[in-house]
Amino acid sequence: MTISSVLVANRGEIALRVVRTCREMGIRTVVAHSTADRDSAGVWHADSSVQIGPPAAKRSYLNVAAVVSAALQSGVDAVHPGYGFLSEDADFAEACESNGLVFIGPPAKVLIDLADKARARQVAAAAGLPVLPGGMSTSPDANAAKELAAEIGYPVIIKAVAGGGGRGMTVVREPEDFLTAYARTRATAQAVFGDPGVYIERYLDVARHIEVQVLADRYGNAVHLGARDCSVQRSRQKLLEEAPPPGLPADVAERMAQQAVEAARHMGYVGAGTFEFLVDEENRFHFMEINCRIQVEHPVTEAIVGMDLVREQLLVASGEPLTVTQDGVLQRGAAIECRINAEDPARGFLPTPGTIDEFAAPAGPFTRVDSHCHPHMRVTPYYDSLLAKVIVWAPDRAQAIARMDRALREAVVRSDSVHTTIEFLQDVLAHPLFLEARHTTTLVDAMLAPPPTHTAGGPS
Repeated sequence: MTISSVLVANRGEIALRVVRTCREMGIRTVVAHSTADRDSAGVWHADSSVQIGPPAAKRSYLNVAAVVSAALQSGVDAVHPGYGFLSEDADFAEACESNGLVFIGPPAKVLIDLADKARARQVAAAAGLPVLPGGMSTSPDANAAKELAAEIGYPVIIKAVAGGGGRGMTVVREPEDFLTAYARTRATAQAVFGDPGVYIERYLDVARHIEVQVLADRYGNAVHLGARDCSVQRSRQKLLEEAPPPGLPADVAERMAQQAVEAARHMGYVGAGTFEFLVDEENRFHFMEINCRIQVEHPVTEAIVGMDLVREQLLVASGEPLTVTQDGVLQRGAAIECRINAEDPARGFLPTPGTIDEFAAPAGPFTRVDSHCHPHMRVTPYYDSLLAKVIVWAPDRAQAIARMDRALREAVVRSDSVHTTIEFLQDVLAHPLFLEARHTTTLVDAMLAPPPTHTAGGPS
């Protein structure tokens, strides 16, 4: 079917991002918003809007009944869930489908397999992707889980099966710390995701976080759009992404991408999706998880392949075949994305809500800013702290780094209460390990570690 109208069931920059592509395609948009977001940029630019609940996400953006009701009342053909919130919720996808709404994402039956991280791991292994040693543990019996961890070998990481966005994960290095960590992770998983289930996996201390962007249609066609490096992260929250992954051997990147495409076909995947891997010091890659939605960092891929991924999502959801074949996907140059968050790095990246007095986005050659910010905007404490994404493209990585540094210097976010990550991101760009493309997921922790203390006096 041809999609002529879409309910955007999200907020912030991604809501505005979807609205913009829909406008270019002649698709009517309705933005579903909480009371806290009634004056947001997405609402301003949409054709219309509908209020779905109070600020608390569980009563608005995570309320399946409220979102589906808003879609039906608005008379739209389809629902775009953006990222986060209900974007990977199989029940939501099923509710859309049963009410005659096109869910812009994978079918509910695919989400059932892949949104659960432990089940996705099993499906990935069956599809031939390499996985780290690990296993499922839904039992509240912590001692049984501890035995599983001993079989895997320390260090291990305990992950919420319903987790996402870097939440619900705990690294355990010693057996004596396992029981406490297990109980804490299950409690967090229950509180945040409504499911206490976890799985346990071998943890790699030194690794790069590499992901492959995949597109697939309902006719069995699937392509990859290259890989991204997402190794610059704090507490498994990404801060900076780049494409292509610097220093990753071309044959490794190609093998990883091809295996992701084959797995997507094997799984019956439809839409835009991301296969995430950890790459060890010997360039061996290990499957981590699949993100069944558009990614926060999708613009870096758009920059190097010259495609609009949201447009591709909408076309595939309309029943169109992919607009490109693998041979037609051409990657050029290098792109970097920096996430400007309302957080204070000096206080452990504590979120800093408040009012933005002045906001000015950078501009210039090959510089893109995805943001919902504006002067006098209120940054609320209810949602993710992302203010803006700055994306740059250049013919090579060195020029991209210089361009990003210039762009960050131009960015203006002035407020008495809102602090941002801008200066910290500049420090990342200037770090020798990053400049030399020798950084791993430990880079930010090393930057934040206190300097070593030196005792006075010399040898006796």
